[in-house]
Amino acid sequence: MGTFQIEGGHRLSGEIQPQGAKNEALQILCAVLLTDEKVTINNIPDIVDVNKLINLLRNLGVKIEKLGKGSYSFQSDDLNMDYLNSEQFKIDGGGLRGSIMIVGPMLGRFGKGFIPKPGGDKIGRRRLDTHFEGFMKLGADFRYNKEERFYGVEAPNGLKGDFMLLEEASVTGTANIVMAAVLAKGTTTIYNAACEPYLQQLCKMLNSMGANISGVGSNLLSIEGVEKLGGCEHTVLPDMIEIGSWIGLAAMTRSDITIKNVNWGMLGIIPTTFRKLGITIEKKGDDIHIPAHNEGYEVQSFIDGSIMNISDAPWPGFTPDLLSIMLVTATQARGSVLIHQKMFESRLFFVDKLIDMGAKIILCDPHRATVIGHEFTSQLKATTMSSPDIRAGISLLIAALSAKGTSTIHNIEQIDRGYENIVERLQGIGAKITRIG
Repeated sequence: MGTFQIEGGHRLSGEIQPQGAKNEALQILCAVLLTDEKVTINNIPDIVDVNKLINLLRNLGVKIEKLGKGSYSFQSDDLNMDYLNSEQFKIDGGGLRGSIMIVGPMLGRFGKGFIPKPGGDKIGRRRLDTHFEGFMKLGADFRYNKEERFYGVEAPNGLKGDFMLLEEASVTGTANIVMAAVLAKGTTTIYNAACEPYLQQLCKMLNSMGANISGVGSNLLSIEGVEKLGGCEHTVLPDMIEIGSWIGLAAMTRSDITIKNVNWGMLGIIPTTFRKLGITIEKKGDDIHIPAHNEGYEVQSFIDGSIMNISDAPWPGFTPDLLSIMLVTATQARGSVLIHQKMFESRLFFVDKLIDMGAKIILCDPHRATVIGHEFTSQLKATTMSSPDIRAGISLLIAALSAKGTSTIHNIEQIDRGYENIVERLQGIGAKITRIG
């Protein structure tokens, strides 16, 4: 188990380039299974979860060639379908939640798809009903082997388009259904579809491959099935979750940092939400500049004077992946804020570690925490802790970089799952961080 050692309390400065978006890459990589032609993808992040999926695709028989940093070509013209019944597939698929998204393209192209119950962050219940209910609406038969925890769908007579109203606007569920529907006969209409930038990117890529998807960017998608898809070239967006992480880092350490090439048009209300904490965010071309907050930052109030409440919601609402960052950033704000994590019931349980560091946080229940800011009148204290998941892990790292003294973070493999070369990149802006083990 790896460890970070962090000497906190230092101001940082310089420029940092966000990696490619993890959540987009996991969808885009699965889409290469929809065609036997070559697909080139650029700006793929070099992180554990993405590399696991690339390895799974390689074991499935996809021809993969690395063209340069973050650029790969994929060709799925001679797949090893026996791999889906192997013990190795159970290991590969079970260790990665993103593996669920190979089912849609396999079902659409080959009429069958299988997956062991996938892994991922332990942040609460994350059911897969939306995926399989959508497949069944398209005409697939569903089965679940409870003993082996193995899911399967088959459509021996092919898929047929239909209207479906999703029970929840699941991003991965929508992506999976879309990838199955592009090769189905007739028209598929998906209402209450997710419309996150990742999903928009997937739909744009599929259309460039010859799919016929309309309504991209809305919650009502219409998909006219086609007989075959071809190759394409696609570039992954910068990771908006990492961009938000660096905004929080800059504020907490009172540092002057520029985040390069952020693709402002795809950030939604992320900059606006950080400004609610009083953080100055300047648009410089396609960059974000965070000046040093020497006088601190003050939480806004609602118009009626009530305490600020920051909560997550499906896009275009505030992404749940950044609520942990908002919470830790609020610990040094002037004023109080209620953080309301609506979507996952276990994501706030890391706050006990921040309380140990001296943060003033009241955990109201599994979904809500009230943060009373320190106003930089006192620093957080260094401590030893363990990263429970990706987003909590980066939040604890930000806290450690702002704290007085030397902190130790164990189980950093969780952070590595979502952040590329984080030690070297943080050292590049002056952070005192080393990897041990």
